[in-house]
Amino acid sequence: MVIDLNADLGEGFGIWKLGDDLALLDIVTSANVACGFHAGDPVTIRRTCAAAVDRGVSIGAQVSYRDLAHFGRREMEVEPEELCAEVLYQLAAVDGIARSMGGRVSYVKPHGALYNRICRDPGQAAAVIDAVADYDPSLPVLTLPGSAVHHAAAAEGVPTITEAFADRAYTPAGALVSRREPGAVIHDPAAVAARAVRMAVDNRVVAADGSEIAVSARSICVHGDTPDAVRLAQAVRDRLLEAGVVLQAFA
Repeated sequence: MVIDLNADLGEGFGIWKLGDDLALLDIVTSANVACGFHAGDPVTIRRTCAAAVDRGVSIGAQVSYRDLAHFGRREMEVEPEELCAEVLYQLAAVDGIARSMGGRVSYVKPHGALYNRICRDPGQAAAVIDAVADYDPSLPVLTLPGSAVHHAAAAEGVPTITEAFADRAYTPAGALVSRREPGAVIHDPAAVAARAVRMAVDNRVVAADGSEIAVSARSICVHGDTPDAVRLAQAVRDRLLEAGVVLQAFA
């Protein structure tokens, strides 16, 4: 059992700080670095990439809608050509900074509303995949199992990696419960850690309605912007190791 543990990092902006990136980088194996469209600024991106390189943590470009005001969590209607160009812009920017720090972007993970939209929208999924293919078609894209992204990526020869969310509630259909719904985010470290172990060992998770659903994932995400994110991520890491899971980046 080999699992990657990823978290969203570098999500501060100017004087506004969010999360403890350095502490999380000592726990996770992959860092989804904000690219400046939903959060992150050049200094924050540079510092996050440098710290990830120092710790041997894989760097991913966390691309988003252009939506600083709503932290990338507002679904938007964007023409495919524009969305492709904006994803390409973000990817190139973070990869350039990562390379100057001695690393590189090893994968792409869409953020927030864009992540959820391209799981079900073939048009927007294709636009995101087109951007990755234009930049480097060998870069894997992190997404939910069974999403529209897999079909778009296969058509372009872009690899995909499936992930699961230990701290998010699932619908019976295997999608993430909307953040507008109560209980969409799980904050109890023991509960989140237990869910992560079930995901890694049994490929199962309990959905919001109490049913059990299958989840097949190479990577498990814990969010860096939640309260007590470090304690939660540490609990997940500890429980996975206790269960005999090997923590290793996929890229």
